[in-house]
Amino acid sequence: MSYRMIMILSLLVQIGTSTNNIPDDFIFNGYLKLDGTAELGSDGLFNGYLKLDGTAELGSDGLFTISNSSRQESGHAFYNFPIHFKNSTNGSFSTSFIFAMVPEFRHLSGHGLAFVISPTKDLPGSLPSQYLGFFNAKNIGLSTNHILAVELDTLQSPEFNDINDNHVGIDINSLISIKSAPAGYFADKTGVFNNLSLASGNPMQVWVEYDGIHWQFNVTLSPINLPKPKQPLLSLALDLSPILLDYMYFGFSSSTGAFSTNHYILGWSFKLDGQAPQIDLSRLPKLPRNRQQNEDKHIKRILAIILPLIAFLILVVIIFGAFAMSRTKKIMEVLEDWEVQFGPHRFNYKDLFIATKGFKDKVLLGRGGFGRVYHGVLPTSNIQVAVKRVSHDSRQGMREFVAEIATIGRLRHPNLVRLLGYCRRNQELLLVYDFMPNGSLEKYLYGQLKGTLNWKQRFKIIRDIASGLFYLHQQWVQVIIHRDIKASNILIDNEFNGRLGDFGLAKLCDHGIDPQTSHVAGTLGYIAPEMARTGKASTSTDLFAFGAFMLEVVCGRRPVEPRASPDEVILIDWVFECLERGNILKAIDQQLGAEYVVEEAELILKLGLLCSHTIAAARPSMSTVVQYLEGEAQLPAEDLIYIIKSRDFSEAPKEQALLSISIPPIAISEPFISQGR
Repeated sequence: MSYRMIMILSLLVQIGTSTNNIPDDFIFNGYLKLDGTAELGSDGLFNGYLKLDGTAELGSDGLFTISNSSRQESGHAFYNFPIHFKNSTNGSFSTSFIFAMVPEFRHLSGHGLAFVISPTKDLPGSLPSQYLGFFNAKNIGLSTNHILAVELDTLQSPEFNDINDNHVGIDINSLISIKSAPAGYFADKTGVFNNLSLASGNPMQVWVEYDGIHWQFNVTLSPINLPKPKQPLLSLALDLSPILLDYMYFGFSSSTGAFSTNHYILGWSFKLDGQAPQIDLSRLPKLPRNRQQNEDKHIKRILAIILPLIAFLILVVIIFGAFAMSRTKKIMEVLEDWEVQFGPHRFNYKDLFIATKGFKDKVLLGRGGFGRVYHGVLPTSNIQVAVKRVSHDSRQGMREFVAEIATIGRLRHPNLVRLLGYCRRNQELLLVYDFMPNGSLEKYLYGQLKGTLNWKQRFKIIRDIASGLFYLHQQWVQVIIHRDIKASNILIDNEFNGRLGDFGLAKLCDHGIDPQTSHVAGTLGYIAPEMARTGKASTSTDLFAFGAFMLEVVCGRRPVEPRASPDEVILIDWVFECLERGNILKAIDQQLGAEYVVEEAELILKLGLLCSHTIAAARPSMSTVVQYLEGEAQLPAEDLIYIIKSRDFSEAPKEQALLSISIPPIAISEPFISQGR
């Protein structure tokens, strides 16, 4: 028999006189080396005492992983048998575990890890990201949850009143902690508090202890190279009898969001009515070296090689320093040909610096395509402006700057955000726009002002954007394809007019000329299916995005809702199903109630479906759309239904049907301004 070494997770259980009794204490000290028979070890180590789901796994390297390098995922590892908490002598329990969080990128981690006591080990319907894998938007905060958790949170969630992005909290039925503290420990000799970074990649030990007689709940944290601190990090008088049911499960839950993190458990022990067994640190598995550590090691090697050359390089810098400074000054004063050609006047950098208070974060409005946007007040005229500062490290910064100067600088339309001017200082690129005090439409659909838009305002905003898009497609000297029409790029002015902004992805072509092939760009849910095959943006792809936008405004829903029921995930498909069932008004935003004009609502919904048709040739032009919206033309009722129903791929030409099968990576753009322009 050939032998191979495998790493397995094992639990040491203390078994009573009856073999039928479920052990209520155990210890896990990393992994064992077995010969393939997986028999019970002489020291009482067992397999099969943990239930894993989601991203939880035992890797070939012997590490017990709760969440791995996946994004927007969660993992669970629970003791496979219920513990009879209320059958204990005093209701006390104690657990200790050693964990490590290794993020993919330094300072950018997943959401964290939690020790959880729950009535069930399955946690149905739980969500990743800020919900840490054991709650969702519907059940969070319910007293019927009967969930107790100790969270090790590494990403601040304002909705849960998190104190920072590196804290420990005690949670009951909710993620709003009843008590929390920054991660760290108190030194035994001095009592001084020492901070710890949970996502540092270093192993740390946690003790969770509950005294059922005195109703005392303590949580203690420390590095593994130190003994357990005498003073706990969190201490709370707490009666758990209303929370804990007769039988409960316990284990771990973790989740990731936009950034991945490996959450490891290296050792774990538990004891009911007593002190948890001490974990043998000598048996812990080693953590793998992460990418950042490898990069740091590589950098150190490079530095060791180039250090002898530093003296020479300093001399070279001194010699060429004066030349470089004079050249930089000369570049600052050069007015290039394209600056004269594109017209908008040039602002003084000092004026913009004063206007934005030195580009402080407190006047930051948001992040647009490839740059940040600041609110400012010009010192000489007191005019409010939005200043877009293109990022230094942006590879597309200069390209975007030239594109916006070439387009927005010459555009004049009441439903487009106006470019007032620009500034160049060294390699800094700044664009100055009209300030839109009411922010973006996204804020009114999904943010703090959700539900405040009435039907008249929504209908007018749709007509405004249609007018602006008609100007771009058919009324200007060239065809301008916007490529990123969505709610966050629609700004609202003082008169509550809708204005289309953010031309960072815009493409220009002459009338009657097909655009050149480009990479797929835009925002998920607004991208026309033919873009996947041809890579060509066109006025028709803008029409698709505008159709999705119209449905979004009327329905009060994003084009893609991952958390919705399966038949409602894609907004366009859901509205289409409502149309097929003869109840298209069911898709209307519930915030409107019955306060809308039925004829206008039906027009927008049907026109939105027509514009977002999967077949490009079936979409109308913007001039036709404007005629429909202004009442100058009527939608053909019977023909329209047939055309819309032909969106089904089985009825479409084979070549067009293939467009839905393969979609390459998409360049997702950021909102133009998140809080106004």
